[in-house]
Amino acid sequence: MQSRSSPPDQQPPLSQPVFWILISLSSNDLHGYALLQDIERRSAGDVVLSTSTLYGALKRMMRDRLVEPVLDRSDDGSDDERRQYYRITPLGREVAQAEAGRIERLANVVRGRDFLQG
Repeated sequence: MQSRSSPPDQQPPLSQPVFWILISLSSNDLHGYALLQDIERRSAGDVVLSTSTLYGALKRMMRDRLVEPVLDRSDDGSDDERRQYYRITPLGREVAQAEAGRIERLANVVRGRDFLQG
C-alpha cells in the first residue's frame, strides 16, 4: 500500500483484500476470524482470505491509519478477551468511499460500451 498523504480520491486503486476489509469494518468492529467470515459471506464466497493475507493487510492498514485496534471494547462476558478487534478510521472510510466511487465510474464506462453484451 502506498502513502496516504494525497487526497483519498487521488490514490491508486486499493487491493482487493484491503477494500473488502474496509467494507467489512464499515458497519461493525470485528476480530480477525469474524472478518474472514464476513468477507466470505458478503462476497458470496468469491473472496476467501488466508489468515496471513488478512493479518498482513491489517498491519499495513494500521500503519497507514485506515484501521485501528479497538482498545475500549466493553466486555459483557460473551466474548473471548484474547480477540483483537479492529475499527475503520475516518480516513479509512474516506479511502473506501473514494474506491467505491472509482469502481462505480469504471462500471458505468463498461456498461456504456456494452462490453458485457458479448
